[in-house]
Amino acid sequence: MQHLGAFVMTIVEASGLFAPLLFISFHLLRPIFFLPVAFICISGGVLFGAITGSVYSIVGVTLSSLLFYKLSEWMPKTLKKLVVLKKKFFGKHSSFSTGQIALLRLIPFIHFHLISLCIIEMSGNFKEYMKTSFYSNIPLAVIYTSIGQWISSLSPFLMGAILLLLLPLFYLLRRKEVSIKWHDFFAPEGAK
Repeated sequence: MQHLGAFVMTIVEASGLFAPLLFISFHLLRPIFFLPVAFICISGGVLFGAITGSVYSIVGVTLSSLLFYKLSEWMPKTLKKLVVLKKKFFGKHSSFSTGQIALLRLIPFIHFHLISLCIIEMSGNFKEYMKTSFYSNIPLAVIYTSIGQWISSLSPFLMGAILLLLLPLFYLLRRKEVSIKWHDFFAPEGAK
């Protein structure tokens, strides 16, 4: 995933005037590559800055929501399966406000389109869905794009220091298991 991200960022940086179009289209291709929305928005902050990157991310994420709505109309059986998944995840009687949806969008491990399904269920028509989707996408794009700009403004020395601080944490938080093979533990009697 890291190599794919670096490859996409190189293409976007080299494309000049087409960079915004490539970035927005990458929002639409994001589900195919199984990339989180937060990763794309952070990349927007690194590439374009907080304000411009936020605008591009809002456009891209809203178009992604539009595409999900149209695909859900074309594939009703898949939509029913997603509704069952949503009921398992959020419960049978869950209903959310637009503010709650916006907060759920900020949680990276909750799937973007699962929340879009919640918006489909709470909205009466396409216009209401797009309005709610647009408003709930704004905090997502602004916050994660701002994080991307913050990361890009760090000096190489500070980035190195942060990485050096993370390495001991990586070691300390590792899985502490010892695997012993069956034949090593129960050695044959003649081998002792």
